[in-house]
Amino acid sequence: MRTDAGPRAHEGLMKVYGIDFTSRPSRRKPITCLECGFDGLRLKAGELTEWRDFEGFETALLRPGPWIAGIDCPFGQSRTFIENIGWPDTWDGYVNHAAGLGRDGFRAALDGYRAVRPPGDREHRRATDRATGAISPQKLYGTPVGLMFFEGAPRLRKAGVRIPGLQDGDPERLVVEAYPGVLARRLIGKASYKQDTRSKQTAQRDDTRRRLLALILDGKTQPIYGLKVEADPNLAEDPSGDRLDALLCAIQAAWAWTQREKGFGMPDAIDPLEGAIADPAGR
Repeated sequence: MRTDAGPRAHEGLMKVYGIDFTSRPSRRKPITCLECGFDGLRLKAGELTEWRDFEGFETALLRPGPWIAGIDCPFGQSRTFIENIGWPDTWDGYVNHAAGLGRDGFRAALDGYRAVRPPGDREHRRATDRATGAISPQKLYGTPVGLMFFEGAPRLRKAGVRIPGLQDGDPERLVVEAYPGVLARRLIGKASYKQDTRSKQTAQRDDTRRRLLALILDGKTQPIYGLKVEADPNLAEDPSGDRLDALLCAIQAAWAWTQREKGFGMPDAIDPLEGAIADPAGR
């Protein structure tokens, strides 16, 4: 049996952060953080914070623990990509290499890799992406999760947090990769519930967001994640869905905390280059 437990000497509420990340935070599109308290059975949402630059995010990562955060950002790249492109064969090694390229250099490296690959073999998914239905962390267009990796992973490495399966950092500051999409699909299928572009923010999406949150508050996640959720229904009123996604990230982080005696829910065969999303679907 895997035993990879985090801090043990804490009674009462565990502090849980759900963080909806963006590769270019701004006033219009901030990094959104929802602070929650978790007693092992019930997750209660509390203060919402929005960071318009990376400084707030970096400062939060350095807060003394104990806490656990679920961040909607790919922490790693696929083994196939790393081996094919010839980057260092350790997580911290290739994260440092990517950071050293700079944002433009990183984008150019991924564009150049894709340009010489045959169709259908240009962007690779990690095992965890296939298990949860996530897109390739190389993707730069549409939802630019490649740039989210570029901006997020080096900051996590530098902050010295513990990332189960990837980095043995401070055991009081735990971070897991979250992916709200897999949780949302369990409850509402493929229905769209968010949109950043104002002209595409429809009443139908508004209703879907409210329905998604209502299902969560009615306990529909409990059979899957083993916890109940209390949150302000107004979290669903944000058309971008960022505030609701922060709650979904917190649910996945709280679930990971309940699995701390079993490697925080990470797969037994987790690839130390790729990492894994904290969700029952990825086990």
